[in-house]
Amino acid sequence: MIEEASMMSTVGPEPPESASNVANIVYALHSMAILIGLAGSASVVGSFVGSVPSIIAVILNYVKRGDARGTWLESHYRWQIRTFWFALLWVVIAILLFVTIIGIPVAVAILIAVTLWLVYRIVRGWLRLRDRRPMYVD
Repeated sequence: MIEEASMMSTVGPEPPESASNVANIVYALHSMAILIGLAGSASVVGSFVGSVPSIIAVILNYVKRGDARGTWLESHYRWQIRTFWFALLWVVIAILLFVTIIGIPVAVAILIAVTLWLVYRIVRGWLRLRDRRPMYVD
């Protein structure tokens, strides 16, 4: 059943080209934020949730998601928005754990796991967008 659902390339009407362009731009901005985190002194997760490219990306998601409503592209907007907010949630949890000496190893483990999760989410989403396939978000 999962294979059958993933074989479908599009659901609903074709989205406007501008909505597809914005989704690509958002993936690119999030990728830029990850690269800034890798190249700079900030962590990848910190750069992802706190850098200008990611903040612009999430604002674009909210402003333009109406253009994708009812199309297969809507799932990409939801995927991108959830990626940002869940990353922010885990960063806040990690910061709270850093306050205690005992929580520091757990916080570091969370930041490493979230970094890997972010890379996975951006790569998987961008590849599915390139193939014009929806994201399945439960």
